[in-house]
Amino acid sequence: MAGPKPALGAWQDPSAAPLVEIRNVTKTFGSHYAVDDVSLTIYPGEFFSLLGASGCGKTTLLRMLAGFERPDAGRLLIGGEDVTELPPYRRPVNMMFQSYALFPHLSVADNIAFGLRQEKLPRAEIRERVAAMLELVRMGDFAGRKPDQLSGGQRQRVALARSLVKQPKLLLLDEPLGALDRKLREHTQFELVNIQERLGITFVMVTHDQEEAMTMSTRMAVMNEGRIRQIGTPSEIYEFPSNRFVAGFIGAVNQFEGRVMEQRDDLLLVRSDVAGTELRVRTQQAVAPGTPVVVAVRPEKVLLTTEQPPPGDNSLSGSVEEIAYLGDVSIYHVRVPGGALVEAQLTNRARRAVAPLTWGDPAWIAWGADDAVALLE
Repeated sequence: MAGPKPALGAWQDPSAAPLVEIRNVTKTFGSHYAVDDVSLTIYPGEFFSLLGASGCGKTTLLRMLAGFERPDAGRLLIGGEDVTELPPYRRPVNMMFQSYALFPHLSVADNIAFGLRQEKLPRAEIRERVAAMLELVRMGDFAGRKPDQLSGGQRQRVALARSLVKQPKLLLLDEPLGALDRKLREHTQFELVNIQERLGITFVMVTHDQEEAMTMSTRMAVMNEGRIRQIGTPSEIYEFPSNRFVAGFIGAVNQFEGRVMEQRDDLLLVRSDVAGTELRVRTQQAVAPGTPVVVAVRPEKVLLTTEQPPPGDNSLSGSVEEIAYLGDVSIYHVRVPGGALVEAQLTNRARRAVAPLTWGDPAWIAWGADDAVALLE
């Protein structure tokens, strides 16, 4: 029996109104384009990530949403209201900084209450909201402590509570987990997502950490040199990159340059000298013969074996050149006759001290036409 259909995301609903609209926004610093004609819509309840390397423009875009930077061109709308010219304190937005920026002389409870007191809310309402936030982030037992008496993870939760207590429509997070160690960061990722889902507040996060963006986001935008290169869900970005930059930036990937020989319905036949053979890849695009393309396939899609696989879409022989044992998986680099170094990833399901293949061994690699993508740029 078929299960229920997955719920559509708001971005897939033509009747849904976006919460954030970034329209042709450009920001320069001198002659450098930090953000170059970027357009983007983000919907209520999303956990949206801006992902890219340092200097790609993601933080500048976040600061413009917060009101700390003003665009040279374009408009910014939140909840249908043009906020391009509004100062930060007049926007329905709060921001959580990487440094957390907690007041060292104030207790946890007073840090959380600070913004509400600035707005001169009634004391009873402040107490009620602060108590609710302390419970939400599980810091009730630490309400009287000062920030220097807390761990990094606890300070992160206090900063989150302070950002949420004012009930913003939009919460901006600038590398929120960057100060945490790896294990605590992984735990906090799920904690943040659970809090966001419970509150229903729209989160927009800046990060350079691919795993972080993939784990936490409903959708993400990959940025490079001030431009958005692709927008999609984590699975869309990973499985169906739209260009070589995104394919290479997100995870590991094998890329084989070649030219289209012919197209049979949705099957492309690509001659690749670096692979040393003809490759097959499925695509819904119509591609003319002679067009240069790149066939991209992820290492975990590649079958690695000591015996020649049965006839299929793509298979190459070679020799093992490098091996990396990572515990749960092993990474193999196989040199093929065309010169390409192909990466294959094998899951270590069985317990054993000796690997099935070692350096210099002959090996075969194979993958299906459905396991690769054809990239035209």
